[in-house]
Amino acid sequence: MGTLPEIEAAIKQLPENDIRQLAAWLEEYLEQMWDKQIENDLTSGKLDRLIGKAEADIAENRVRDIDEILNNY
Repeated sequence: MGTLPEIEAAIKQLPENDIRQLAAWLEEYLEQMWDKQIENDLTSGKLDRLIGKAEADIAENRVRDIDEILNNY
């Protein structure tokens, strides 16, 4: 496997369509990595406190509709 500068140089030699396909693949790969991180955080309990706070806020009606929040910006 090459170094990052070697990989970047090789990418620059690709036809545009191949670069776009590579970009789409990288985006999907990063999304899969993110999903795996979230799964790991859920399994390990890292998100328990945040989930508990969200559930408490919902139970006590301390939430707003997302459209209301977005329209204020």
